[in-house]
Amino acid sequence: MTDKIVVFVTAGSLAEARKIAKHLVRKRLAACVNMTQPVRSVYRWKGKVEQAKEYLLVIKTTRDMFKKLESEVLKTHSYATPEIICLPIIEGAADYLEWIAKSVEPKG
Repeated sequence: MTDKIVVFVTAGSLAEARKIAKHLVRKRLAACVNMTQPVRSVYRWKGKVEQAKEYLLVIKTTRDMFKKLESEVLKTHSYATPEIICLPIIEGAADYLEWIAKSVEPKG
């Protein structure tokens, strides 16, 4: 297992998805953020089944950056309870994993 992770975050608009993605990469909390085309989400909220068009962010970072990344998403996201889900990267191409690590290292 590596120390690299993928974090899923959904956003309610393309503008919000772009804002979050750029913010995380600029702050060096994410090496890369992919944004999907709109997805249709079906979920339970406040006792009702709801549907919404959302944009899925697929964020690559390190486990050490997760808490800072989570905090920044919570600060910038419009949802009261945004999806923030972390999955481990068990293995990957060595050069790509090294690039992730270098991309989120503090500048200095």
